[in-house]
Amino acid sequence: MTTADHAHADDSVRAVHTDAAPAAVGAYSQAVRVGGLVFVSGQLPIDPATGEFAGPGVREETAQSLRNGAAILDAAGSGVAHVVKTTVLLADIADFAVVNEVYAEVFSGGVLPARAAYQVAALPKGARVEIEFVGAVVR
Repeated sequence: MTTADHAHADDSVRAVHTDAAPAAVGAYSQAVRVGGLVFVSGQLPIDPATGEFAGPGVREETAQSLRNGAAILDAAGSGVAHVVKTTVLLADIADFAVVNEVYAEVFSGGVLPARAAYQVAALPKGARVEIEFVGAVVR
């Protein structure tokens, strides 16, 4: 059995936590790792150092949500280069162009993740953006 085969043969479900991203504020994990995948909960634009939203606009909120996701992916043995799927939730779909600009700074080159983007009625704490990630575990 190769190392890659072994990683995928491990079907135990494990919670992932890092202090480099905001703690889960409810009955959920920052991420769950199973087999060769990690599923990262939707990341709000909370700066883990201050507990406050990055701001003042959707550009800064998007960058923070992406940083939070990247920190969790890294803690799980993955990383942004190994993301296979994202879901972007927006309070206002009119922000999509700005969000996409910031997103493209993180996800560029190589195989880009599959993605869905939705406008939703509201996001927790009045956020403008929330992003969830699914990544391949590589270590």
